[in-house]
Amino acid sequence: MALYKYQQYLTKIEHAGFDQITEPGAVSPHPGIYRCEGCGHEIAIALGHTMPPQNHHQHTLSQGRIRWRLIVSHS
Repeated sequence: MALYKYQQYLTKIEHAGFDQITEPGAVSPHPGIYRCEGCGHEIAIALGHTMPPQNHHQHTLSQGRIRWRLIVSHS
């Protein structure tokens, strides 16, 4: 889970980018922190960089496949 100390540096926004699921190996649509939907693993990605490949980390069958959701972004 992403954590922060100083609330004044973050702003809540309703942006469709936070609803988008990004597949392993895809180009990141937004810079920021992404969270794996299956296991909660988090990564930081720069704009235009490629998301980690499917074998970046392992899942159990119950966790499903690796899929990334943007949780913190830079405006």
